[in-house]
Amino acid sequence: MASQVYNCGVPLKSNMLEEIHQIRWWHRIDLGNGVITPGQDRSQAKLKTLHLPDLRGKTFLDIGAWDGFFSFEAERRGASRVLATDSFIWNRRAPWGSKDGFDLAKRVLQSKVEEMNIDPMELSPERVGMWDVVLYSGILYHMRDPLEALRRVSSVTKQVLIIETLTDCMFTRRPAIALYDQGACGDRSNGCAPNHAALCFLLRENGFTRIDRVYSRSFPGRLARAAYWIANGWNPLVTIQHGRAAYHAWKI
Repeated sequence: MASQVYNCGVPLKSNMLEEIHQIRWWHRIDLGNGVITPGQDRSQAKLKTLHLPDLRGKTFLDIGAWDGFFSFEAERRGASRVLATDSFIWNRRAPWGSKDGFDLAKRVLQSKVEEMNIDPMELSPERVGMWDVVLYSGILYHMRDPLEALRRVSSVTKQVLIIETLTDCMFTRRPAIALYDQGACGDRSNGCAPNHAALCFLLRENGFTRIDRVYSRSFPGRLARAAYWIANGWNPLVTIQHGRAAYHAWKI
């Protein structure tokens, strides 16, 4: 079934409408002329939680780009060079996504964003180079080896890593990482989630000297999300502990 295309009243070419409808979008990307792709993700709202630093003249690496919303946004904000990377979605390892959205958006936006199909666990300076600003949003909790995953990300970060992730308080302030053998939050690919103390510890261990938490889902927000997942059959004792947070980790 075709998705609804958000349109502010500007007539669209029928072939573009058809092409947009054939893609299952994750991001809501403004393609211009009043056209916004019908993604499930509230991309603009998430952008506000990331509090991106000034990107003018900076190089920007987007890990797990999917449809490319944040890559194109970094380009729009004046980044001197942008590299979008993905593998899980672009290689169609999941039934709900593909690279088609990225390709269409890049073409319509006439973007110069570079692209590389590479697994996050294969990141290295030799493969992708070093980047001033690295975005690692919605990736860490899918990694089966979060320690090695952060080591890989650190190795390609020059200045600042922006990391946004699922968190798990586990009712403790001690550093801890929850492991999910059956997944979490309705997605069986969700394999783990750190608490605040654990993530700060891992970032410091990987060379980040200043760590700023720039967003944390409020307790009422956590309760609302928990109620949704509990209604869908997930364990209430586990679900109530899930949060969401974003950090800026600096190498200074």
